[in-house]
Amino acid sequence: MDQQTNDLIKNEIEKNDVCLFMKGTPDAPQCGFSMATSNILKILEVNFKGINVLENQNLREGIKIFSDWPTIPQLYVKSEFIGGCDIVKEMYESGELAKLFENKNISFKGKS
Repeated sequence: MDQQTNDLIKNEIEKNDVCLFMKGTPDAPQCGFSMATSNILKILEVNFKGINVLENQNLREGIKIFSDWPTIPQLYVKSEFIGGCDIVKEMYESGELAKLFENKNISFKGKS
C-alpha cells in the first residue's frame, strides 16, 4: 500500500471516533453487508463517518492490508479495529456493541 493511502486511512480513523469503511455511503450502501452494518449504527443513533471504498481502488485494497482483514465493511471505534458485518451484528445482538460505545464514552441511543 502506498504512503498516501496509509495516511488517508490513519487520518480518518484518528479524527472520527466511529469510522466505517464501506461500499457506498450510509445513505446509499452498495452492498448488503455495508447496509446491515451502517443500519446497526443508525439504529443505535451513533454519530459515525462512512467512507466509500468504491471511490478509490487504492483505499479499497489498502484498508484490507491496514487491518489485515479481508472483507469490507470494517468498523473502527476510537482507532480500534472492531471487525466486519458478522462481528458487528453479533456484538449488537449480544449488547456488546452498546457496552463498547459506553466504555469508550461514545453517545448512542439510550445513553448520552
